[in-house]
Amino acid sequence: MAAKLTNTIIEAAIDGFEAQKRRIDLQIADLRAMLDGTSEPETVEQASTKRTRRKFSAEARKRMREAQRLRWAKIRGESHSAPAAVKAKATKTKRRISPAGRKAISAAMKKRWAAKKAAAA
Repeated sequence: MAAKLTNTIIEAAIDGFEAQKRRIDLQIADLRAMLDGTSEPETVEQASTKRTRRKFSAEARKRMREAQRLRWAKIRGESHSAPAAVKAKATKTKRRISPAGRKAISAAMKKRWAAKKAAAA
Protein backbone atom coordinates (compact mmCIF):
# COMPACT_ATOMS: atom_id res chain seq x y z
CA MET A 1 0.00 0.00 0.00
CA ALA A 2 1.62 3.25 -1.14
CA ALA A 3 1.55 6.26 1.17
CA LYS A 4 -0.38 9.23 -0.19
CA LEU A 5 1.84 12.27 -0.57
CA THR A 6 0.13 15.50 0.44
CA ASN A 7 1.42 19.00 -0.22
CA THR A 8 2.52 19.40 3.40
CA ILE A 9 4.55 16.19 3.29
CA ILE A 10 6.17 17.23 0.02
CA GLU A 11 6.97 20.72 1.38
CA ALA A 12 8.47 19.18 4.54
CA ALA A 13 10.63 16.88 2.41
CA ILE A 14 11.81 19.83 0.31
CA ASP A 15 12.71 21.77 3.48
CA GLY A 16 14.65 18.80 4.82
CA PHE A 17 16.59 18.32 1.59
CA GLU A 18 17.36 22.05 1.39
CA ALA A 19 18.72 21.94 4.96
CA GLN A 20 20.93 18.98 4.01
CA LYS A 21 22.11 20.87 0.93
CA ARG A 22 23.02 23.93 3.05
CA ARG A 23 25.01 21.73 5.44
CA ILE A 24 26.86 20.04 2.57
CA ASP A 25 27.55 23.40 0.86
CA LEU A 26 28.90 24.74 4.16
CA GLN A 27 31.23 21.77 4.54
CA ILE A 28 32.43 22.15 0.93
CA ALA A 29 33.09 25.86 1.51
CA ASP A 30 35.08 25.04 4.67
CA LEU A 31 37.18 22.48 2.79
CA ARG A 32 37.83 24.94 -0.05
CA ALA A 33 38.88 27.54 2.50
CA MET A 34 41.38 25.04 3.91
CA LEU A 35 42.79 24.51 0.43
CA ASP A 36 43.06 28.26 -0.27
CA GLY A 37 44.36 29.04 3.20
CA THR A 38 41.84 31.79 3.88
CA SER A 39 40.67 32.31 7.43
CA GLU A 40 36.94 33.03 6.97
CA PRO A 41 35.10 31.83 3.92
CA GLU A 42 31.69 33.27 3.10
CA THR A 43 29.35 30.51 4.05
CA VAL A 44 26.10 29.62 2.36
CA GLU A 45 24.20 30.30 5.58
CA GLN A 46 25.55 33.85 5.78
CA ALA A 47 24.52 34.48 2.20
CA SER A 48 21.08 32.91 2.69
CA THR A 49 20.19 35.11 5.67
CA LYS A 50 19.59 38.04 3.33
CA ARG A 51 15.97 38.16 2.32
CA THR A 52 14.59 39.56 -0.86
CA ARG A 53 11.93 42.21 -0.53
CA ARG A 54 8.43 41.54 -1.70
CA LYS A 55 7.68 43.61 -4.76
CA PHE A 56 4.37 45.38 -5.20
CA SER A 57 2.94 46.25 -8.56
CA ALA A 58 2.68 49.89 -9.61
CA GLU A 59 -1.10 49.72 -9.18
CA ALA A 60 -0.80 48.35 -5.64
CA ARG A 61 1.70 51.07 -4.69
CA LYS A 62 -0.65 53.71 -6.11
CA ARG A 63 -3.59 52.34 -4.10
CA MET A 64 -1.49 52.28 -0.92
CA ARG A 65 -0.29 55.84 -1.59
CA GLU A 66 -3.85 57.13 -2.08
CA ALA A 67 -5.12 55.32 1.00
CA GLN A 68 -2.33 56.80 3.12
CA ARG A 69 -3.03 60.29 1.77
CA LEU A 70 -6.70 59.90 2.72
CA ARG A 71 -5.76 58.74 6.22
CA TRP A 72 -3.47 61.73 6.74
CA ALA A 73 -6.08 64.12 5.33
CA LYS A 74 -8.63 62.71 7.75
CA ILE A 75 -6.24 63.19 10.68
CA ARG A 76 -5.49 66.78 9.66
CA GLY A 77 -9.18 67.49 9.11
CA GLU A 78 -8.75 68.32 5.45
CA SER A 79 -11.16 65.69 4.23
CA HIS A 80 -14.71 66.85 3.60
CA SER A 81 -15.80 63.36 2.64
CA ALA A 82 -15.36 61.97 6.17
CA PRO A 83 -18.66 60.57 7.47
CA ALA A 84 -20.37 62.36 10.34
CA ALA A 85 -20.41 59.18 12.44
CA VAL A 86 -16.62 59.08 12.51
CA LYS A 87 -16.43 62.71 13.67
CA ALA A 88 -19.09 62.18 16.34
CA LYS A 89 -17.32 59.07 17.62
CA ALA A 90 -14.04 60.95 18.00
CA THR A 91 -15.63 63.61 20.25
CA LYS A 92 -17.44 61.10 22.48
CA THR A 93 -16.16 61.10 26.07
CA LYS A 94 -15.46 58.00 28.08
CA ARG A 95 -18.31 56.90 30.31
CA ARG A 96 -17.56 56.61 34.02
CA ILE A 97 -19.48 55.15 36.87
CA SER A 98 -20.72 57.54 39.56
CA PRO A 99 -19.82 57.05 43.22
CA ALA A 100 -23.45 56.18 43.97
CA GLY A 101 -23.44 53.53 41.23
CA ARG A 102 -20.20 52.12 42.60
CA LYS A 103 -21.75 51.83 46.08
CA ALA A 104 -24.83 50.13 44.65
CA ILE A 105 -22.69 47.54 42.84
CA SER A 106 -20.64 46.95 45.99
CA ALA A 107 -23.77 46.45 48.11
CA ALA A 108 -25.24 44.03 45.57
CA MET A 109 -22.01 41.99 45.50
CA LYS A 110 -21.90 41.84 49.31
CA LYS A 111 -25.51 40.69 49.35
CA ARG A 112 -24.74 37.93 46.78
CA TRP A 113 -21.69 36.69 48.66
CA ALA A 114 -23.61 36.66 51.95
CA ALA A 115 -26.34 34.58 50.31
CA LYS A 116 -23.74 32.19 48.86
CA LYS A 117 -21.99 31.77 52.23
CA ALA A 118 -25.36 31.13 53.93
CA ALA A 119 -26.24 28.50 51.33
CA ALA A 120 -22.85 26.78 51.76
CA ALA A 121 -23.12 26.65 55.57
